[in-house]
Amino acid sequence: MSVAAISPPAETRTLRLRQIWSDYRRSPVAVLALVVIALLLVAAFGAPWLTPQDPYDMAALDWADAFLPPGEVGSGEYVHWLGTDNVGRDMLSAILYGLRTSFVIGLSANLLALAAGVVVGLSAAYFGGRLEALLMRVVDLQLSMPAILLALVLVAVLGQGLAQIIVALVIAQYAYFARTTHGAATAERRKDYIEAARSTPLPTSRVLFRHLLPNVLPPLIVVASVQVASAIALEATLSFLGVGLPLTEPSLGSLISNGFKYIHSDRHWLSIYPGVALMIAVVAINLVGDRVRHLLDPRRRR
Repeated sequence: MSVAAISPPAETRTLRLRQIWSDYRRSPVAVLALVVIALLLVAAFGAPWLTPQDPYDMAALDWADAFLPPGEVGSGEYVHWLGTDNVGRDMLSAILYGLRTSFVIGLSANLLALAAGVVVGLSAAYFGGRLEALLMRVVDLQLSMPAILLALVLVAVLGQGLAQIIVALVIAQYAYFARTTHGAATAERRKDYIEAARSTPLPTSRVLFRHLLPNVLPPLIVVASVQVASAIALEATLSFLGVGLPLTEPSLGSLISNGFKYIHSDRHWLSIYPGVALMIAVVAINLVGDRVRHLLDPRRRR
């Protein structure tokens, strides 16, 4: 019997995806959350064309525009719909640029952590023995530590910057993917199609990534949808604490931190609006992730 005959066919997976999408659309809240994410992505990555200024080009800022309230017209003769901060940056522009950074960091760190976790989890489940024991003990040790604490230590070692933040988040989060991959791959490894693939002269990498990986993707998709929001929140937390991105780079966390001292004054918009934008992004991603988790829950299909 061939491996192709035992392995679940691609047509079955395509029908399954269509069924998941059909079921997903039955939740108005989840659909709304997906629409919100799409709008935020368009606004964030279209910020250079949608905003009236580059808020991080210090030479283009006018200090006379500092602390303008929402709706005021500044020296640039355009309306600052969300006001300006203490150096005259348009808050709407700064928030959209900050959202773009948050999405770049969240998606990049998530994809890299997913790749690293898949390699670790698949290797441990497929080869077993001492390698499995070693890799899983390292993963368990890392999962016993709070992610924010580990990220703080890593950023302190690596320093500030976009690349450093992404590396720190990858190291802090890959263990979630590794543990999930290991659990799902251990169950799949005992099935007939994997045994058939292992009995052929196929290279190990093909068995792992062509036959085993596609059948452990559903739980990984669930974890990935949740960890994007977690990565965005972690980056904002690090920047709020002053150890994340430098002040010259857009970040919602640094915007919130910059306006925090004005939270109880009549300049409350400096901190509240970036906080609301961060909350909307994180909540929308979590709602989508929760819906995906519900649809891919194996107990639901019994």
